[in-house]
Amino acid sequence: MPTGFDYPEFSHRRRHGPQGYASYESYRPWLRDEFTFRCVYCLVREQWGRTAGEFDLDHYYPQTLRPHQAADYDNLVYSCAACNSTKGDQLVPNPTFVLTRQQVIVHHDGGMDGLTEDADRLIRMLDLDSDEYRLWRQTWIRVLELAHEYAPSVYRRLMGFPESLPDLARLRPPGGNTRADGIEDSYFEQRRRGTLAEMY
Repeated sequence: MPTGFDYPEFSHRRRHGPQGYASYESYRPWLRDEFTFRCVYCLVREQWGRTAGEFDLDHYYPQTLRPHQAADYDNLVYSCAACNSTKGDQLVPNPTFVLTRQQVIVHHDGGMDGLTEDADRLIRMLDLDSDEYRLWRQTWIRVLELAHEYAPSVYRRLMGFPESLPDLARLRPPGGNTRADGIEDSYFEQRRRGTLAEMY
């Protein structure tokens, strides 16, 4: 049974490439789909709380260091507000490269270990193995176990996709889309075709 804290098997390869928005906030629907509706750092999902106000668009290279990349899609990741706040202006190892199953292990008690120097450094910089995070993960792991056993419909909702999937095909980025083929792989299109997995 998935724990809810299973990091991707491989480093993240961008599927979308919208360009030209004046405000980085305009990239939100693309980034929600890009990062599967969860925080790239701690893996909290939209389905586990209120979406509004709980997720930010984080600049991997902070705006203070590279203001010219403030509206660069490839410099943005989908992050919960807590992780984005902790990261602040720190330059951390790239989470899309180092937060993978080969480099990170999440224990059943909620503990988290980095298996490489970069993963360990990122975990320390974002305090992802603090007592607070350990308890939070441990609680969610247990909630998901109980839901799986006693409330399968709740488990499916918590581990499934949100109802509000962005229809990226309707969007028209001002600078075009350098990875237009990714729209066919978007979760909205998968649902439309009837191929969307029930859970992830």
